[in-house]
Amino acid sequence: MAEPRLCLFGEVLFDHFPDGSRVLGGAPFNVAWHLQAFGQMPYFISRVGNDPDGEAVRRAMETWGMDECGLQTDDRLPTGSVGVRFTDGEPSYDIVHPSAYDAIDAAREVPPCRLLYHGSLALRDAASRGALAAIMATGPELVFVDVNLRSPWWSVGAVLSLLRDADWVKLNRDELALLHPDADARAFIAIHDLQGLILTHGGEGAEVFTVDGAYHQASPDGSVQVVDTVGAGDAFASVMILGIAHGWSLSQTLRRAQDFASRMVGQRGATVSDMAFYSPLRRDWNL
Repeated sequence: MAEPRLCLFGEVLFDHFPDGSRVLGGAPFNVAWHLQAFGQMPYFISRVGNDPDGEAVRRAMETWGMDECGLQTDDRLPTGSVGVRFTDGEPSYDIVHPSAYDAIDAAREVPPCRLLYHGSLALRDAASRGALAAIMATGPELVFVDVNLRSPWWSVGAVLSLLRDADWVKLNRDELALLHPDADARAFIAIHDLQGLILTHGGEGAEVFTVDGAYHQASPDGSVQVVDTVGAGDAFASVMILGIAHGWSLSQTLRRAQDFASRMVGQRGATVSDMAFYSPLRRDWNL
């Protein structure tokens, strides 16, 4: 039987910035990219168009050493793209629909997943929802749901339905208020029978709550020079997954995740293509 893998399901796309530049991204892709840099060989499940952008995604994955077996090609729909705008330093997004990642094929076989990560954006169409359901039916050991509420591609009912099989959920305080206006973090864990909830607060840091009553908090270094906040949450999520998978203590995992997110906001874009960026962390974390 194949060795269980860290599996990432969802969108891969190009973010287009106001200055005309574009950056490869998509939350699940970004998390997979970081996990690859940390030596984890994740299995990334998505779909790109039969177009130059799709070829660029494959080239990037090949260059980075990523497993391409889970990346499908669509002959009809284009590779995903998003227009990114900034207001007072905060990003907003114009997400093209439909895109290839909306049509992930449920019939493709995937390896056993010791942890399955997914968000909500790639589940806006029935085809990809069916593909995720097929993977869920294989019985991943842990499910990590990263809530990303991107208007108009979500509804309360649809997002809450994704949490039925979740073990860990990551969201921000605004998303918590939208999904459960009258519930605090502890109530959210109880309602959805979670192992843990990761509650992020942007530039103010993050908190982790667990079903057994544990609580941990971390704040960013105030000296960080912010260049771009796009992808900071994905960087944070990648290290939370890394810590959960490796059995690090939650306090250590949260601190490392916050430190890595702080490093990322000093860069332009959601990923970094220089392995030297990751090398000190791999050394310090014994990866």
